[in-house]
Amino acid sequence: MGTLGNSVDKYVTGRMLRTSNDRRWSHLLAEIWSHEAGELPPQLPRDTEIAIQLRGHSLVDRRGAGMHQRTVSKKGTVWLCPAGISEDFINIENPMQECLHIFLPGKPFDETMLNDLDIDPSGISIRYAAIDRDPFIEYVADQILREMEAETSTGRLLIESLGNALSAHLVHTYSATAVRLKRFSSADKPLDLKRLTRVTEFINASVERAFTVNELASVACMSPAHFSRSFKAATGTAPHEYVSRQRLDLAKRLLLASDRLLVDIAYATGFSSQANFNRAFRKAVGTTPSAYRAQKLRD
Repeated sequence: MGTLGNSVDKYVTGRMLRTSNDRRWSHLLAEIWSHEAGELPPQLPRDTEIAIQLRGHSLVDRRGAGMHQRTVSKKGTVWLCPAGISEDFINIENPMQECLHIFLPGKPFDETMLNDLDIDPSGISIRYAAIDRDPFIEYVADQILREMEAETSTGRLLIESLGNALSAHLVHTYSATAVRLKRFSSADKPLDLKRLTRVTEFINASVERAFTVNELASVACMSPAHFSRSFKAATGTAPHEYVSRQRLDLAKRLLLASDRLLVDIAYATGFSSQANFNRAFRKAVGTTPSAYRAQKLRD
């Protein structure tokens, strides 16, 4: 997959405050921007963009897809710009303190997910829309912001799941044409013991490497959407929560059973840096990794 996002070319009057680029998330890029007043250049985006205002008020005038939208915005206002929709004009009339921009690749869904929903992929497009408030998008934005602020060992799995859920939400709620959804009569049934065992054995064998929800679903011979629901029904936890517990247990074992450097243990348990590992471990256990190792060795 190519690099996501066209924000540097688009938001020429703004300043990027934070980006998820260093987190190696697949199929989703998140950026936090502050925007000064001013007109932005026309764009023909290759990615689908979801912008959510995080603070303050503004007035945004934009024209795209043959529509003119003038939006008095506040915290929670959402703007959708689907891939391939020409934005001919954007003017931010009042400075915007903070805005989260989420970029999804091309059409924010793949044929596998659409087949799960019993939808013809060729007939789907997302509306160019300004939305006063969307509670589900707010929830996803909040989870993304939390992960950007404090990395967890299973952040990549969480963001992958959130990206899939966000894509499904866009299809269901903001499709330009009517969408017929399949009823999931058995979608929430737990994984049978044989499939669950295969998945948990795969997780245990692979806990020190990066893997995706799609890989876990493949091990279970299920679609990603069905797998996540069935796994939670069987275990009581989402896949990323289950893996998080396994990686915390791994971190404790490595701290006690080896003299591996903390930075190596951080990478082995899914973190991009030792500092992020230290913060997450302290939050979960109540003490730092080095203090935990020293205390256990004294005991």
